[in-house]
Amino acid sequence: MIDKYVRGLDEVDETQVAIVGGKGARLGALSRIDGIRVPAGFCVTTDAFRRVLADVPSIDDQLDHLSRLRPDDREAIRDRSAEIRRTIEGAALPDDVAAAIIRALGRHGEDDAYAVRSSATAEDLATASFAGQQDTYLNVTGATAILAHVSRCWASLFTERAVTYRQRNGIDHRAVHLAVVVQKMAFAQAAGVLFTADPVTSNRKVATVEASFGLGEALVSGLVNPDAYRVRDGVIVDRTISAKRLAIQALPTGGTGKQAISPERQEQPALTDAQVLRLVEVGRRIEAHFGDPQDIEWCLVDGDVEIVQSRPITTLFPIPAAAGDGENHVYLSVGHQQMMTDAMKPLGLSMWQLTAMAPMHEAGGRLFVDATRLLASPASRAGFLRMAETSDPLTKDALETVLARPDFVPTLPDGAPSGPPVGGAPATIENDPAIVAELIARSEASLAALRRDIATVTGPELFDFLLKAFEEHKRLLSDPLSMQAIMAGMQATWWLNEQLGEWLGEKNAADTLTLSAPGNITSEMGLALLDVADVIRPHPEVVAFLRDVDDDGFLDELPKLAGGTQARDAIRAYLDRYGMRCVGEIDITRPRWSERPTTLVPLILDNIRLVEPGAAGRRFAQGRQEAQQKREELLERLRALPDGDRKADETARMIDRVRTFIGYREYPKYAIISRYFVYKQALLAEAERLVRAGVLRHNYHIAYLTFSELHDVVRTHQVDDHLIARRRDAFRWHQTLTPPRVLTSEGEAIAGAYRRDNVPTGALAGLGVSGGVVEGRARVLLDIAEAELEPGDILVTSYTDPSWSPLFVAVEGLVTEVGGLMTHGAVIAREYGLPAVVGVADATRLIRDGQRIRVHGTDGYVEILPPSDEADGRAQL
Repeated sequence: MIDKYVRGLDEVDETQVAIVGGKGARLGALSRIDGIRVPAGFCVTTDAFRRVLADVPSIDDQLDHLSRLRPDDREAIRDRSAEIRRTIEGAALPDDVAAAIIRALGRHGEDDAYAVRSSATAEDLATASFAGQQDTYLNVTGATAILAHVSRCWASLFTERAVTYRQRNGIDHRAVHLAVVVQKMAFAQAAGVLFTADPVTSNRKVATVEASFGLGEALVSGLVNPDAYRVRDGVIVDRTISAKRLAIQALPTGGTGKQAISPERQEQPALTDAQVLRLVEVGRRIEAHFGDPQDIEWCLVDGDVEIVQSRPITTLFPIPAAAGDGENHVYLSVGHQQMMTDAMKPLGLSMWQLTAMAPMHEAGGRLFVDATRLLASPASRAGFLRMAETSDPLTKDALETVLARPDFVPTLPDGAPSGPPVGGAPATIENDPAIVAELIARSEASLAALRRDIATVTGPELFDFLLKAFEEHKRLLSDPLSMQAIMAGMQATWWLNEQLGEWLGEKNAADTLTLSAPGNITSEMGLALLDVADVIRPHPEVVAFLRDVDDDGFLDELPKLAGGTQARDAIRAYLDRYGMRCVGEIDITRPRWSERPTTLVPLILDNIRLVEPGAAGRRFAQGRQEAQQKREELLERLRALPDGDRKADETARMIDRVRTFIGYREYPKYAIISRYFVYKQALLAEAERLVRAGVLRHNYHIAYLTFSELHDVVRTHQVDDHLIARRRDAFRWHQTLTPPRVLTSEGEAIAGAYRRDNVPTGALAGLGVSGGVVEGRARVLLDIAEAELEPGDILVTSYTDPSWSPLFVAVEGLVTEVGGLMTHGAVIAREYGLPAVVGVADATRLIRDGQRIRVHGTDGYVEILPPSDEADGRAQL
């Protein structure tokens, strides 16, 4: 008969997390693997935990109060969690629970020493390890002590750290239960941790071992610097033997204590090389069983390895599934090219894959392009690296890091197929503004046809219609004339910077020459919101109303106020033109401005407060005037040079060319997102039908299905609610991951680096994309809805897709973590004349909100000013 309150480790496996918790379930599974030694023991089940709580009448009220606390309310969490721990430790252990534990001790040896270890149901999961959140007690002897420590483990579910961890990970306190593992004490000569993937580089082929003398608590608690080994393909490739002055050892009287290590042993290795390799071999066997890289705690007992815990390494970025073919692959982050590095939901991922021009692979909620063959071919490599540098210079350096490794990317013979050409077709089109007008007219006609025709189809037929629409979508993207127009503007920019730098020593001349370039839909979007502010500014009742808006239905309330009708009409006109946009807009599941117009309210209020009336027209005219003056100055200086007339004529043609075509650089993205909004509205209408039919609980659940899965649901009227729940959990995990710019099939995440010597000590290196130097207060923002700018602020953020441009009109400079010379934020910063540095690694972490910084947009670095250098006001240099 199976005991309700106790299970032997040999009776459980990884399918029984709900009964014995994550640690107990995985230890049970480990004990079943051939060649893996696990100390014998048993689990006190979650039924016992629930039985104890059921006998505590006050626990429900205490948990209710705890659940209402915010994760940042540390003092209240500390007090409430301590109260709950006291309640649980003070509760009497039911007789039948105590009897079950004592019977199990009798089977294993009641007088032996044990480790008593917490095992939560939300623990050692693939998406959250909960490492160290609950308590473990070592070398516990005697039934009375073991029963007391079981209660202490139960109480440790409510340590301050465990409570905060659950709240930050969105896990309900009532949904987590605690089992307790009682295991024979492993009296270790050495102990430590083994990662079957390198936790620093994420390389899955490199295992790392840390080892110290005695029990592993010395290492875990940071008392010693451990020996460290890195092992690849059965070979130790790196080792560090540390001086280990202390060890934690079991005491004869129970518990553990510190023990000094004799000087002659301190610098001896805790393991032999053979033991290190044996340990890694054991780790690989465990990894193969569980199917993912493992964080393993081990002990060396009588010369052999015993495993006391194994959990997934939850911080590793996943590898695309396509990498499992045995070949070396190099993957390029799509998000770093598209200026959207956030995790995407499944519908967004699949829609981008279906409408993209190149095959894309999903990993960690992001998309990657396999760049291996493009890098392997001498014919395509240079162009591909140039393209990568234009989008994000750190990406180029990361790719070159991979290329520098012998044989990882073999060079293909000349003539071998490498995929489509990279870097764009030569821009041979005439310098004719009518070309841009024609391209825009074509796109708008296609969009109008899409809107007209999609209104006539529903149900499964909608999905067939959309698949055809995606082909038209890709046809517009790949239009040769459109590609040539984009490249014409980019190539003219490069030409001007390179030639004027060579001829005149002029740095980044195109920055000024592109000010207020005509036809830039993204810069127009920012200026248009200034016009909306001008409409609202004269009406104080409307302004006061907007300050308190928190409901997306506020537009319907505006006509009740003096001036409210004009305000509503101005905002609606703006949304009619730009309402399909939003932050992270390549993910179709993100709420658009039309769906969540409150997003724009802080921007409008900032414009009213910080910008003078009529600023949109004045700024555009001023930029155009500065560009014209710069043109005349440069041409005059060129004519004074040898062969100056030719140089001036060539430069004049390139200036005309850049001003004709550079604005169009922003239009294709606008057209894509306009089509996306049409697709989304049609899919949401289907979702509403499914909700009314009782198939879906909420319309937003479609975000957690791929396009083809949603098609099946519409066709069959059947949905897997468990799949949606798993996808939501996975998305929450993906949000915690930092996507790499470059990822190899070995799992290695490569960030890239700047390799230059013109950056002052202590400054943050980046890429200067818009010239000038500006000093001001850093406004570190991850959400434009939280803008609240002050005069002179410099925007610091992760990335800027086009939706951020309305913020640019109210700031004095820009710093981003991602970006390149021709990405959206760089183009708009130049058009607005904002000094800007992009590609600054970890800028939002290294720069604190409110610090004064100096942005060197020409030379590409950011200085964080020490307090002694801070000054009131803003210095524009």
